[in-house]
Amino acid sequence: MSVLESIRKQIPPIHPEGYIFIAIFAVVTLVAGWIFDPLFWIGLVLTLWCAYFFRDPVRVTPQGEDLVVSPADGTISAVGPAAPPPELGLGPEPVLRISIFMSVFDVHVNRAPMNGRITKIVYRPGVFLNADLDKASEDNERNGLVLETSAGRVGVVQIAGLIARRIVCFASQGDSLDAGERFGLIRFGSRVDVYLPHGARALAAIGMRAIAGETILADFDAAAPARLFKTG
Repeated sequence: MSVLESIRKQIPPIHPEGYIFIAIFAVVTLVAGWIFDPLFWIGLVLTLWCAYFFRDPVRVTPQGEDLVVSPADGTISAVGPAAPPPELGLGPEPVLRISIFMSVFDVHVNRAPMNGRITKIVYRPGVFLNADLDKASEDNERNGLVLETSAGRVGVVQIAGLIARRIVCFASQGDSLDAGERFGLIRFGSRVDVYLPHGARALAAIGMRAIAGETILADFDAAAPARLFKTG
């Protein structure tokens, strides 16, 4: 294997959603550099960051009907009972909610947490609070999916953040998704909430780093051993 091939294998592919933004950044960089030379280098850094933001690396997803994998890269910001958004039709009773906050440096491609069929997709306009705030689950712009899985109905909610201005969903109602399969993307900082039916046991803790399609967030297998966490 040549050095160039080795380097290419280390660079993750870019999601097609990012091509237009990278092109815009590049054109603005060239124009700004033509006007004032130092602006070219600033623009070049921003263009490289834009390409980095839209990276879409390959993931290896654990297999198991009882497993719930993370739908997003980021930091676990909430683990506990919460009522699902009413538009999902999952009922008013609190269920286990796990929230993942994505900074502008995280991969923003979202993946299915379990195998299932999409029975509902509901978009709701809203404000753009910091996605790390608990209030963002109620007030921010969001797009919710309901997956019919072997464990019951699972809610997955894409939430726009402080500087996010576009939620993208590639999937359609009626589609069947495999755990770890790409279904959407949120541009420039955001959050994803997962609402799990009764019987789910959290295997994640607040402050943990999650990798979409790889990190196991919860398990429906009651016989599986519990996990303990230590901060250090």
